[in-house]
Amino acid sequence: MEELRQRGQRHGRNRIARLMKQELLCGRQKRRYRVQTTDSNHDHPIAPNLLAQAPKATAPNRLWVADITYIETKEGWLYLAAIMDLCSRKIVGWAMSQRIDSVLVLKALAMALLHRRPPANLLFHSDRGVQYASADYRQALSQAGLIPSMSRSGNCYDNAAMESFWSTLKMELVYRRCFETRTQARSQIFDYIETFYNRQRTHSALGYRSPVDFDIQNN
Repeated sequence: MEELRQRGQRHGRNRIARLMKQELLCGRQKRRYRVQTTDSNHDHPIAPNLLAQAPKATAPNRLWVADITYIETKEGWLYLAAIMDLCSRKIVGWAMSQRIDSVLVLKALAMALLHRRPPANLLFHSDRGVQYASADYRQALSQAGLIPSMSRSGNCYDNAAMESFWSTLKMELVYRRCFETRTQARSQIFDYIETFYNRQRTHSALGYRSPVDFDIQNN
């Protein structure tokens, strides 16, 4: 409704609901099935949950959160790792692979570091998965001067912003189509993140601005 107002069109919620009913349209329902992407059964060190006590991000490159999700294709699963800047909700790094390993999350981190060049002491939050707790990943964070933080065991609410992004991605893209191949999925996910989500999709938490617009105004 806010986007309609920004276009100069004022419509009440009831009228929109009535028009949708006339056109046999309805909102998409969330799916309950979930593939396990977090393997916290390992012997690697676990970082404390520093995000819980951290102040709200008021500038870019202060708080980043990361996670992994899955995309179903007819060729098999495609795994997507992403990193979000909590200030603007912008996806600053991402990578896709048919393997869910530390290489996947390292590629997403490399992209974020290359394009953002964050200052030292940025707080980097993830779950306790073996990919993020691995020695290679901890070393990469240390070399970049980032401070690791991890969610409590089995608590998805500690990384609510990333969980919200996954839900948005799947409701607006993934559940609307059937991907024949991983290549097709990669192409459409790239377009969704870089063309639509980061640059066009507005967020109520950002005053109904896109992540890129919010980023520009706060730099």
